[in-house]
Amino acid sequence: MTLPVVFLMGPTASGKTDLAMGLFDQRPCELISVDSALIYKGMDIGTAKPSQAELTRYPHHLVDILDPAESYSAADFVDDVLPLIDAALAKGQLPVLVGGTMLYFKALLEGLSPLPKADAAVRAQIEAEAAAQGWEALHRQLAHIDPQAAARIHVNDPQRLSRALEVYRLTGQSLTALQAQAGAPFTYPTVQVAIMPADRVLLRQRIRLRFEQMMANGFLDEVRALHQRQDLHTELPSVRCVGYRQLWAYLDGECSLDEAVEKAIIATGQLAKRQSTWLNGWKWPLLRLETGRSDNLDTLLCELDPS
Repeated sequence: MTLPVVFLMGPTASGKTDLAMGLFDQRPCELISVDSALIYKGMDIGTAKPSQAELTRYPHHLVDILDPAESYSAADFVDDVLPLIDAALAKGQLPVLVGGTMLYFKALLEGLSPLPKADAAVRAQIEAEAAAQGWEALHRQLAHIDPQAAARIHVNDPQRLSRALEVYRLTGQSLTALQAQAGAPFTYPTVQVAIMPADRVLLRQRIRLRFEQMMANGFLDEVRALHQRQDLHTELPSVRCVGYRQLWAYLDGECSLDEAVEKAIIATGQLAKRQSTWLNGWKWPLLRLETGRSDNLDTLLCELDPS
């Protein structure tokens, strides 16, 4: 029997991780994180990352793979996840992709335009130019060849800026033009699951309680340690993560701690709403589960073993 690839999706605080761990206990699985925040080292409390004990018991791929100074894209995710899926299937294990970064799931299903692999020589040349002329000059170069990319890539994001220039120098085409080209769609059989609360009030309660627990567990100290690093700033994707950017603003003296906490809770709710909107408009078949139901795992197992 051909094993499917399982997608466990849902808004933040909906119970995805617990369901994935339950499935791991019942079936030979490889858990693969689909989360644009869990990739970062040293960002544990505010991302609701599984504890070290949980990660030991339930290993997750694509967790703690980057420093917060680095950037990561949907294309990077697709490049990383496909070999993990192949490896799991080759071992007869169920690939279980669990997370709430819906763009990553969509990019995997629809495919992305083929972009050139990183070229160390070209990158070294770009870095040498940046050292001599400054990143502002390179950003002006990008604005000339790819105005759309320059508009969305900040001058203080050298990794993404370098990548956009690298793509142009390797292909003669802009990053924007290449990204508009259709890529190869996902061909593996899937079981796609959306776990969501029955009402938004319950989800907002769960989000507030979880954030309050994060604060009690030392979230502010975690952000303070990042804030003290000279190489991190508010234009980086890591610092823009929900919760981190609000506490960062407090540490910059822009608001009180109470204001930062309330803004973070509101922003987390807005994130959950966007995630729910993605899933409510999902064009692929979905097994819908309700947060908190005791029979969710049994329902998923029946979907996987219909006989």
